[in-house]
Amino acid sequence: MSTRTALERERKFDFPLDLAIPDLRAHGPVAGQSEPAEERLDATYYDTPRYDLARAGVTLRRRTGGGDDGWHLKLPVGRDAREEITAPLGDSDAGVPAELAELVRGHSRGEELTGIAGLRTVRYSVQLADADGRVLATLTDDHVTGEAAGTVARLDQWRELEIELAPDADDHTLDVLAELVTDAGAVPSYWPSKLRRLIGDLLPDSPCPPPGKKATAGEVVLHYLRTQVDAMRRQDAGVRRDAEDSVHQMRVAMRRLRSALGSFRRVLDRDAVQPLRDELKWLGGELGPVRDNEVLHAGLAEQVAGLPRELTIGPVRAYLDTYFEERSARGRAGALDALNSPRYLELLRALDALLDDPPLTKKAQRPARRELLHAVRRADRRLSRAVEQLDRAGERDAALHEVRKKAKQARYTADAVRPVAGKKLNTWRKRVKAVQSTLGDHHDSVVARAELVPLAVSAERAGYSSFSFGVLHGRNALAGARLDEEFGRRWRRVADGPRPGRTG
Repeated sequence: MSTRTALERERKFDFPLDLAIPDLRAHGPVAGQSEPAEERLDATYYDTPRYDLARAGVTLRRRTGGGDDGWHLKLPVGRDAREEITAPLGDSDAGVPAELAELVRGHSRGEELTGIAGLRTVRYSVQLADADGRVLATLTDDHVTGEAAGTVARLDQWRELEIELAPDADDHTLDVLAELVTDAGAVPSYWPSKLRRLIGDLLPDSPCPPPGKKATAGEVVLHYLRTQVDAMRRQDAGVRRDAEDSVHQMRVAMRRLRSALGSFRRVLDRDAVQPLRDELKWLGGELGPVRDNEVLHAGLAEQVAGLPRELTIGPVRAYLDTYFEERSARGRAGALDALNSPRYLELLRALDALLDDPPLTKKAQRPARRELLHAVRRADRRLSRAVEQLDRAGERDAALHEVRKKAKQARYTADAVRPVAGKKLNTWRKRVKAVQSTLGDHHDSVVARAELVPLAVSAERAGYSSFSFGVLHGRNALAGARLDEEFGRRWRRVADGPRPGRTG
């Protein structure tokens, strides 16, 4: 079964039952408005028994009627934007198409997806066009009847307007059109979707609201953990679809999770969370080759583009692309095997259990600022020790990589404490981040040098010159030395500035 993807940019509005659909002609950019076209739509929404998709802002439906019969999966990508993935209607008894079920597995954790609500909509659609006849947006007037099955069956009716931008319209147009319909009596909707409006009171309340300045250590840590678990799940579908930057963002969330589970051991029972840290490390390793190839390929491609013509011998860029495309295919296959494995689903369930019944210690009840700064100070001490060991290190590149990892852990720990931290700690965090960034670039140069050797050998065996790859090897060696010096300057700013041990 084939799927199609489109970006949907829209806003919803409540609208009084007794008003006619607004005529926006001669207002703002709108010069033309078509006659209303009527459609009758019948949709069934699918979710887990815990409404895991709805809680994540994801909707999955099978809809008949209108011009887009079929299955529609909508994934949030911004305040007014959702990515819509559609699949053919198929047999109503066949259940959710496998391709769509796979894309929401990060939220469903493999649980069965069943019909949880039905919506019947009488829709009147008009096209809004500018003076040149170019369609700006579609304005729909929806009269909705919804039925949901919760602890008791419920029926609800309402009317809403929806503005959906045309694919080539700019985002500012949405603001302008939204102002026009509000002037006509519409009110921005509180609900992000029709489904959420229907079942909103059936969803569990958030068990972990954002922490305030007087929050306990446990409240701050749990909110941070929940934020990272949510971020990890949001990226799951993107990784499966090979969306840009999705692997990187998923790994960042996983590293933050793993770091927090280790750093806040005074607040979380160490024995209870260590298995989770081990499983997050496993998953990060499975996704690692994909991201490593992305970074290395992009970095070397940029360097090739910067070579003078006289130093570019042969089809350097074409061979580079072929080399990494083969590696990326292998890495992606491994990543998908991991995401489709029972082990991954068990990890997701274990993260749910962690958040539902967190293994907090007695110290979790202490004021957050006083208690959690212990973890930041410990991270700062570990970073300092790693820097002190540089002069005694046998392999400096490897030792600098250890400093980078300690800097990243320190920064992540400080990020988790930010809701209750002061300005001095934030200054330290920014300077540690600069150290981490510099050493990240240094590590990229080390990895590039290591890969350029087999790349050059491979090119020679394929009958191409390896000269240009040798030039890049030398350039990366020089860049590594320069970045090592830059690290020294950035570290002095950390060492001479405010440190967590002196921030109270």
